[in-house]
Amino acid sequence: MNNPKIIHFTTLHPRTDTRIRIKETATLAARLEAEVLLYVQDGKGDDMSAPDGVKTIDTGPPPSGGRLARMTRGSWRMYRAVRRARPDVAHFHDPELIPIAILLKLSGIKIIYDVHEDLPRQIMSKQYITPALRKPISCIVSKIEQLGAKIFDHIIPATPEIAQHFPIEKKTMVQNYPLLGELLHVGDTPYKKRAPDFVYVGGITQIRGILEILEAIGRLRNKESHLLLGGAFSPSKLKHTAVGNKGWQQVDFYGWIGREKVSEIFSRSRAGLVLFHPEPNHLFSQPNKLFEYMSAGLPIIASDFPYWRSFLDEIGCAIFVDPQDPEAIAAAMEKILSDPQAAEKMGLLGKKAVEEKFNWEVEADELVKVYHKILRVTK
Repeated sequence: MNNPKIIHFTTLHPRTDTRIRIKETATLAARLEAEVLLYVQDGKGDDMSAPDGVKTIDTGPPPSGGRLARMTRGSWRMYRAVRRARPDVAHFHDPELIPIAILLKLSGIKIIYDVHEDLPRQIMSKQYITPALRKPISCIVSKIEQLGAKIFDHIIPATPEIAQHFPIEKKTMVQNYPLLGELLHVGDTPYKKRAPDFVYVGGITQIRGILEILEAIGRLRNKESHLLLGGAFSPSKLKHTAVGNKGWQQVDFYGWIGREKVSEIFSRSRAGLVLFHPEPNHLFSQPNKLFEYMSAGLPIIASDFPYWRSFLDEIGCAIFVDPQDPEAIAAAMEKILSDPQAAEKMGLLGKKAVEEKFNWEVEADELVKVYHKILRVTK
């Protein structure tokens, strides 16, 4: 039998997505005798020469018309592209692709659903959905996911909370832990010699605490302290609100940045910030940035969620605060700056925990086991 063909496909995530591209597809290309392809929809063209062996196929630019167009015309275009390729396994990453994934399954292709987020909970926080409609839509989405779980060959949830929603015989949890050493920067500035700066890299939204962070940075006694901010504002008009905040004067804004730049910014920061609001989808989440800060040896200022405390408290790498209280956030920042020796120790404890437990190498084994099982069935 020829080497099996594996396609990961997404209409929502960028071709550089950390979980999909840097971890999952790269792992499969390295550890399986298979052709591994990533199908995206961004209009940037194909990339057939990646050194890790993963070929990227562009199914065209995002259709005009926004979210609805992507979920309909974009999904149908992706369906036709994947079906035409006839892979042995198709592994998808967006819940809006469940309908076309069902069609692909009915055409004889093995299907894996990679569940990044607790979608029913996430819908309860979507600002673009009328509040009165959020609960019924959440219930409908939950039913659709459960239907898919019965039809698909395997489910890969990203967190224990998400995993609870799917049948045990069909799921394998693959958590979104960092690659060992990826965000360690050559020539790091010794911790005590770093500028009094804090870092946040990721999606910049109101419910991820950007306005409270700006309020807090503006309250610090040391006006040399800066927020090193990387990512994209959503919605884009939120940037206008942020720029009008007094704390914006102490922001170094980089926009979207690649992994090397992320590593460089981490290497000159005093602490990482993860200050999500207590929205339903956040309370039991495992933000990738938590573990990335830890992997780079940074202490964390984090939302005081019981679930986050359950695995971070015993490590001793985080200060927990009310994420909607700028004064409490500022006090935690002052604590980091006032005792650099203690802060550095916190960061080293987090780094040790990543090296021993919270790393991608362990999760990669679980992913590969899923494929060994499914490809044996396919043969």
